[in-house]
Amino acid sequence: MTKLILGIAADHAGYDYKEKLKIYLEKEGYEVKDYGTYSDESTDYPDYAHPLADAVEKGIHKIGITLCGSGNGINMTANKYQSVRAALCWNKEISELARLHNDANICSLPARFVDYNLAKEIVNIFLNTKFEGGRHLRRVEKIPVH
Repeated sequence: MTKLILGIAADHAGYDYKEKLKIYLEKEGYEVKDYGTYSDESTDYPDYAHPLADAVEKGIHKIGITLCGSGNGINMTANKYQSVRAALCWNKEISELARLHNDANICSLPARFVDYNLAKEIVNIFLNTKFEGGRHLRRVEKIPVH
């Protein structure tokens, strides 16, 4: 079975976790496309969120992972794209529900508010939970602005 090619992006606050998650996910058999940042020097999260969200919107990646300090800014930026459903995931249950009920396609992590082991668990749940469909599909279909 072929694993997904994941996109990952972070600003300086999420850089350390991004680097660790890349190594972990590649060991798990995923191919990971890194959209930056490439250091912990102060930078602007939209510079990395936009290319990743654009790639998800175009279908290059079915799933993306974004990180910034609070998770909010990078999440807000990603959600500007019509077919992106980025979810701010700060615990395991939120991560599961984001996929199960909302068919979220980007997992946004608040790097300054979760420890690395929890971040890894959140990502694992996000990647391994399937969309439930049913009544949730009707709701998800109403999200885009037409």
